[in-house]
Amino acid sequence: MDQLQDKWIGLDEAAEYLGIKPVTLRKWIKEGKDVPAHKIGRLWKFKCSELDEWVKSGKSIIE
Repeated sequence: MDQLQDKWIGLDEAAEYLGIKPVTLRKWIKEGKDVPAHKIGRLWKFKCSELDEWVKSGKSIIE
């Protein structure tokens, strides 16, 4: 499980991990919703551990 937590995943995988649609995740990033996203080249990348912390912190509550 630790390897999964430290693995970099793409936008589609991150959206699936969070249970949302990729278009929603892209929108949140564009709107500056404090999503723990890293732009590597032209691609958005995420770490599952950072997504977990983001959800646990309550910052994922989008209004």
